[in-house]
Amino acid sequence: MRKPQSMKALEELGRIRLSKNFFMRDFLHSEISQFYSIPNIPDDPDLAIEAGTRLCEELLEPLMARFGRLSIRSAFRSKAVNDFGNRNGLNCARNEANYAGHIWDERDVAGRTGATACIIVHALIPYYEATGRWEALAWWVHDHLPYHDLEFFPRFAAVNVTWREMPDRRIYSYIPPRRGWLTKQGMSNAVGSHEAEYAEWIDSLSS
Repeated sequence: MRKPQSMKALEELGRIRLSKNFFMRDFLHSEISQFYSIPNIPDDPDLAIEAGTRLCEELLEPLMARFGRLSIRSAFRSKAVNDFGNRNGLNCARNEANYAGHIWDERDVAGRTGATACIIVHALIPYYEATGRWEALAWWVHDHLPYHDLEFFPRFAAVNVTWREMPDRRIYSYIPPRRGWLTKQGMSNAVGSHEAEYAEWIDSLSS
C-alpha cells in the first residue's frame, strides 16, 4: 500500500482491521498532530499494518479478553509528528529510539519490526487507586503474554505496551516511589511465576 495522498486513501487506511476489536484508525489519533497540523500518516503503511496487527493480536486482544475495556492514550506516530514532539519537549523520545515503538513503520537498529500503544486498562484503575499497585498488571502480562517492553506512568497506571520481534521482556516504571526497572533480562525475578503479585487484584475482579 502506498502512503495515502488523499482523504479517501487515508480513510481506507483507517478502515483496515488489525484484529477482532481494533482498526488502524483507532491508533492514528495524536494531539500533536491535531494541534500543530502535522499529518500522522505512516510512510510505509504495509509495515505499520504488519506491526500493528501483531501488537493487537498478541497483546491488546488478550488483555481485552481477560480484563475488558482498554483506552488507547497514544499509539502510532509518524516520524514527522514524533520528531516535532521530541524537539519541542512534548514527551516524545528521539525518532531513532522510537523506531519499532511508537513509530510503527520503521524497524529498530537491530532490524526488528515493532509497535507501541499507550493504554489504560480500566479494570486496574480501582485497584491501583486503592493500593498504588501497578505491579499487579505488570506481572500478569509478564507471566502470560509475549511482550517486548512495558513502561508505566502515574495517571491511571497508563502503560506503554510494545510488541517487537525477538522481545527483550523488560518492565520500567515512572511511578514513584518505585521508579526504575521492575524486571529485565539478567535480573533474578525475570523467570518463574509471579502469581502472588497479582492474585489479590484478580480475586477482586470477581468479587
